[in-house]
Amino acid sequence: MILFEEAEHIVLSSAYPFGHENVELNKSLGRILAVDIRSDIDMPPFDKSAMDGYACRKVDILNELEVIETIKAGMVPREIIGKNQCSKIMTGGMIPDGADCVIIVEEVEELQGNNIRYKKNRIAENICYRGEDIKTREIVLKKGTLIKSQHIAILASVGIAQPEVYKKPLVSILSTGNELVEPGMKPDYSQIRNSNGYQLYNQVLNTGAEPICEGIVSDSEDETYERINDGLAKADVVLLTGGVSMGDYDFVPEILQKLKANIHFKEVAIQPGKPIVFAQAGKKFIFALPGNPVSSFTTFELFVKPFLLKLMGHDYKPLLIKMPLGVEFSRKGVSRKKWIPVIIDENGFVMPLEYHGSAHIYALEKAHGLVNINIGKAKIKKGELVDVRQI
Repeated sequence: MILFEEAEHIVLSSAYPFGHENVELNKSLGRILAVDIRSDIDMPPFDKSAMDGYACRKVDILNELEVIETIKAGMVPREIIGKNQCSKIMTGGMIPDGADCVIIVEEVEELQGNNIRYKKNRIAENICYRGEDIKTREIVLKKGTLIKSQHIAILASVGIAQPEVYKKPLVSILSTGNELVEPGMKPDYSQIRNSNGYQLYNQVLNTGAEPICEGIVSDSEDETYERINDGLAKADVVLLTGGVSMGDYDFVPEILQKLKANIHFKEVAIQPGKPIVFAQAGKKFIFALPGNPVSSFTTFELFVKPFLLKLMGHDYKPLLIKMPLGVEFSRKGVSRKKWIPVIIDENGFVMPLEYHGSAHIYALEKAHGLVNINIGKAKIKKGELVDVRQI
């Protein structure tokens, strides 16, 4: 059995990014940039008004001003601002030559004729200057960026219609166990529904990788061998649950040895999720997760999610928020790093959820995150700061 930190290092150091491809901008959400993105223009591309108002000279703001032009957004000004002159300008409009400020429309008094007067005696410039946000050839998004909605706008603004991104790994998902039936079937007394397969399918989907649902595998060594071998042939990663503990039918590690896979580890000092196998067969990878649903969910979040994102070129760092625990928490066994599901209440305290063990999937229903308790630590005092890992 190895420590969590060692297992995490082994998993991430085994990952390597796949090849590149170009995708349409509207289909790039959740993909990972394979190259640095540089701007092809200054942003803003010209001096522009930050407000609706009147472009004029600062030295003239106490004087009555003649309005000589109206400048709409997207229009090139025709007139040059001279002494005691101004141009009405819309937000985003190009600042005309001669002007060095914009007085906002709410602070202007309209006079007879085509004149105005500023009602105050001090003014901000209210100008967005060319290149003050981004200069030509400046990097706007770095290689390895996981593309979010706000990044789409940035890509569009610098002319990237087909961003170059890393390819998605294919992930074959298997659920092992004679006791499993699909969700549409009512289980007999000795059966349970296959929740892991569907949970993992969508956890994979949320990383941006491409899941392949392979269904249920019976507790047959021959069938398990064939299905894992088939998964390795069609996918980059095989992800399965069950068959990795110490029972009579837990023969996944033996099968991986027959497949000449290099088993990096078989047990990690965590709770839930101690029996977890990570192996590699050439350029293909295998994760065998525990069969209990909380264990499979948690071990996916801790190991598989960062691994898949690393395969796609993204160095994933989970967001950890330090917050005070709302109650005292204690445990008996301290030999493993423990992960507990928690919520954050309306007063900003972290509250452990009712949790009956690794089969209690309903404990995750309201969970905002997971809190870990380090090896050797038996108690956390009320008010003590803990790291909340969002899920």
